[in-house]
Amino acid sequence: MIKALVIEDEQKSREMMVMLIERNCPQLQLVGAAKNVKEGVELINSLNPDLIFLDISMPDGTGFDLLEQVQGKKFEIIFTTATDKHALKAIKYSACDYILKPIDVDELKAAAEKVALKKNAIPSMENLQFLIQQFKKADDNYQKITLPTGNAYEIVNIKDIIRCEADASYTHFYLVGGKKLMISASLKHYEDLLPENDFIRIHHQHLINMQHVTRFLKQDGGYAVMSDGTQIEVSRRKKDAFMERLNRV
Repeated sequence: MIKALVIEDEQKSREMMVMLIERNCPQLQLVGAAKNVKEGVELINSLNPDLIFLDISMPDGTGFDLLEQVQGKKFEIIFTTATDKHALKAIKYSACDYILKPIDVDELKAAAEKVALKKNAIPSMENLQFLIQQFKKADDNYQKITLPTGNAYEIVNIKDIIRCEADASYTHFYLVGGKKLMISASLKHYEDLLPENDFIRIHHQHLINMQHVTRFLKQDGGYAVMSDGTQIEVSRRKKDAFMERLNRV
């Protein structure tokens, strides 16, 4: 069984989360619930949970303050948040799991199952350290992104991403220096996440970094030539938007 801990400041939300876990997540053993950072730290140190459902905003601090106080512990985290856009963006850039409030039962079950599938793996805390750093920034102009590759987290400079290519439910990242990463997330996810001033979808399979476009070939409808030498087809319905962006680079 996976030992789970809930840290949530609002009593009704905390009781609801406990009830939903007990009714819908048989693979989880709920070992405790805390209402603030102080109680959360105490329960983590005494119970050594495998999984924490962690609220972002609490009366005595944030979920990120809690994480700083339990460095050295290893556990999976599922963040629960409602309207904190800055925190949510930091979470997404750090490749951490989250559930939006109000809690959807299907999303909860899917998140719990995802953790269950990784039960025998030792949690990596590298992305959480990156997350804390990102959250502390005053703005959302992130220079790096965490990419989960299955058994590791790769922290990548956004400027080093040349292009992304869809492969069913996976996305291939092509980086400066010839490095290639396969990520278990859709291209649409990264289209929404990466800076729209730099990245543009020019084909249903391709998202490119305009800073790495070196030429535009007019033949056969048009191809964007990237800094790694690849030629990416520009679809007809994306061409006008691409040409407009190209003229602004």
